[in-house]
Amino acid sequence: ICVPTPLTDEHVPNLEYVRSAIDSSLPFINKGQLVIMESSTYPGMTEEEICPLLQSKGLKIGEDVYVAYSPERIDPGQKQFELQEIPKVVGGMTEKCSEFATHIYESIFHKVVTVSSTKVAEMCKLVENSQRLINISFMNELAMLCDKMNINLWEVIDAASTKPFGFTPYYPGPGIGGHCIPVDPLYLSWKAKAFSFDVEFIQLAHKINHNMPNYIVEKVEKHLSNKIKNSRILIVGAAYKKDVNDVRESAVLPIMEDLLKKGADVSYHDPYIPELEVAGKNLKSLSLSSKQIKEHDCALILTDYSNLPYEKIVQHSPLVIDTRNATKKINHSGNVKVLSHLNGQ
Repeated sequence: ICVPTPLTDEHVPNLEYVRSAIDSSLPFINKGQLVIMESSTYPGMTEEEICPLLQSKGLKIGEDVYVAYSPERIDPGQKQFELQEIPKVVGGMTEKCSEFATHIYESIFHKVVTVSSTKVAEMCKLVENSQRLINISFMNELAMLCDKMNINLWEVIDAASTKPFGFTPYYPGPGIGGHCIPVDPLYLSWKAKAFSFDVEFIQLAHKINHNMPNYIVEKVEKHLSNKIKNSRILIVGAAYKKDVNDVRESAVLPIMEDLLKKGADVSYHDPYIPELEVAGKNLKSLSLSSKQIKEHDCALILTDYSNLPYEKIVQHSPLVIDTRNATKKINHSGNVKVLSHLNGQ
């Protein structure tokens, strides 16, 4: 079972797709079958939601039907690891459940990591994504501080990365997107409340990340001399990360919406997303011709695709605000402002 596990507007887990998947499957589940949940969820969901539905059919877990959890570990857009090279974590409701699930995955993955329970496997995915949320949000907070201190955070990170131990580089940006990092940690935060516990790191990281689009819009407004109304702004990249066509939870969307509300004339270019609907307005991806770039007052780089002509953007745009350091190696005449160094050159 691999279905969406979103949050409600109140940041409470929405399990309607999980329940629907089980309900739809129940008529076809027979003795001896193995049910594996792969969707991101909170620790205990497999035991609390899936098992009772199966038991309602008179099936005994670990005897009649076998149940396990194995988090998906897909990283869209990355080309370093093939799917089968990424170790697969799996935990079963019983020892036999774990054994059968491990056997299935060993036919696909080079390495299977079997843990003691479904809860451990469920928590594993949340820890992985919570770590990324917290560290990326910390870099976003540092980006705002370094802006005030006139320090280029990207240069700081490059220097810190030369340390051969004890440092893992994370990078700032306009905000965290996708279906995992902005959502999964809030599942853990929600579940923690059932134990009268607040995961304060996650709450703080979520707050910082949530505020990044506002911060970016404020900087665009500042560099346009507070004349954002009727300014022509070209958004470069709409997806939540480079080299994918996924706009789920993308920070680009609230940035575009806020710019439109402030009266800006917003266009965008994205090689993978031909059209978008933002604030009730249908937009189509523009070409990155020299003429198109020149006709805009500002190019705002929000997604650092691998195949974009950044030199052309820098050459022809009067102002480039780069939130991803995509223009790092390009010489410019002061028209480029980089996130964390927006007050500097």
